[in-house]
Amino acid sequence: MSITLRRPSDPPSEGGAGPGVETPPTGNPAVAPAVAPAGTEAPGSPRKRRGRPAGSRQEDLHIGGEPRVDLLPPEVRTARRDRRLRRAFGWGVLVVALVMVLAVGAAFAFNIGAQARLIGARLETTDLLTQQQQYAEVREVQRQVALAEAAQQVGAATEIDWNAFLQKVQSVQPAGVTLKSVSVDSASPIAVYQQSTDPLQGPRVGTVAIEAYSPTLPDVAAWVSALEKVDGVVDAVPGATNFDATTNQYVASVTVHVGEALYTKRFQPKGK
Repeated sequence: MSITLRRPSDPPSEGGAGPGVETPPTGNPAVAPAVAPAGTEAPGSPRKRRGRPAGSRQEDLHIGGEPRVDLLPPEVRTARRDRRLRRAFGWGVLVVALVMVLAVGAAFAFNIGAQARLIGARLETTDLLTQQQQYAEVREVQRQVALAEAAQQVGAATEIDWNAFLQKVQSVQPAGVTLKSVSVDSASPIAVYQQSTDPLQGPRVGTVAIEAYSPTLPDVAAWVSALEKVDGVVDAVPGATNFDATTNQYVASVTVHVGEALYTKRFQPKGK
């Protein structure tokens, strides 16, 4: 007798025997049921049904294996899966909370360190200020010296060596000409020097008005040309030439404008 395991959904065998029992066919007992060759399946075999709907579950039959049945309802499996998911979420929340605690602790420690460094810097500043009080008199002297130097620079900013300049002017005057008078007008450190409205005249920082005697009619044009070649002269403008009957000499006048090149810059710092 052979035993075949069947599912409850499988149809009974043709002999009308109960499920799981296969009886030999009636009639000649010598006639044995046909056995399908290896690799094939007899018609009507309950192991495999053709034309199963797509997506249906197929189970493997193990002849002589240990029978196993899973009687747990799906709700139990869902509950177990939910518990695992909640446990994973719980661990995740715990990790996030731990990270936040560590971050807050690190920020607090950094703040404490910064406050300590700030207090140390303030104490050091106070100490330095206390030490500076010992040199208050020296600092006051240094301030006064610096103020005097600045006053020298401002006061001598428009200084011109007129003695040296007039010597150069006298060296280029024509032969026989004698200086009668020289008047000088120059800029000051606190006022802007008045400039000429004539566009042909350059910027000036001082004016020199010269009057000279000459026994003969002087060559004023040549004198003006010579004056314009003197260092620091911007331009020279000839004036009127008159005959003085009381001295029997000619009186010629020339106006010379000088520029910033005549500044001595005695107290200006080096490199400027």
